[in-house]
Amino acid sequence: MPKRRRPTRINNIVVVSDTHCGCRLGLCPPTGVRLDDGGRYMPSRLQRVVWQWWIEFWEKWVPVVTRGEPYAVVVNGDVIEGVHHRATSQISQNLEDQCEIAREVLEPIVERCHGHFYMVRGTPAHVGEQGVHEERLAKQLGAVPNEEGQHARYELWQTFGRGRLAHFNHHIGTTSSSQHETSAVNGELVHAFVEAGRWGHTPPDVVVRSHRHRCSEIRIPSQHGYSISFVTPAWQLKTPFAYRVAGCRQTTPQIGGSLIRQGDEELHTRHWVRDIGRSQAA
Repeated sequence: MPKRRRPTRINNIVVVSDTHCGCRLGLCPPTGVRLDDGGRYMPSRLQRVVWQWWIEFWEKWVPVVTRGEPYAVVVNGDVIEGVHHRATSQISQNLEDQCEIAREVLEPIVERCHGHFYMVRGTPAHVGEQGVHEERLAKQLGAVPNEEGQHARYELWQTFGRGRLAHFNHHIGTTSSSQHETSAVNGELVHAFVEAGRWGHTPPDVVVRSHRHRCSEIRIPSQHGYSISFVTPAWQLKTPFAYRVAGCRQTTPQIGGSLIRQGDEELHTRHWVRDIGRSQAA
């Protein structure tokens, strides 16, 4: 892809994750997708609902909360569904089909952020060992590479605003206990403080994780106002696996994305989250 000119200063970072393209419960364009053998998959009713939310998120919410200013985009892992755990919920088990769906979904987003596009590697079961499929896709999309030349990286340290620092990684611990849902979220922030203090590094102002498909946030007072840790929502509907897991069986999917913004004075975070609702009562 052609190189795009990147603005010198960015005050806004938009974060999405867990699109799981290639799954019949993942993000899919409403016109359907062409498969390698010439067939075509058409999305379900709920997939079309989620796609409308995807459009609303990018075309209505993001321009308002960024105040029309330039922004960076971070895709924080699990872009495709992959072939895993004997699952049969894929649109296609051909990973080229899955990557083509993801490319079609993300290419317009790359255009919106004028080259400030970053990808973080997700779960090997979904995106391949060492994130091989995400790396190939990130290179096609023109994601900004790290110092090792990886276009999809394991972690991202991103500066923004007035010397602010955010750390992105896909994975975080999970729990089946709702009352302890933020324990690992807080733990990620505390761990960041410990490691920074131990080695004399600058601690992050914001720690961002994904993987859980559930949005939550903690913030604590710090030198520059607040230090924040949050987990992003996802763009995948409830899978058969979720119905078997304690703590997930009764929950409904949390669909959406997040914003980190350097305001006029303080650091802000906002989350756009939609609930797909319960199944109808019999």
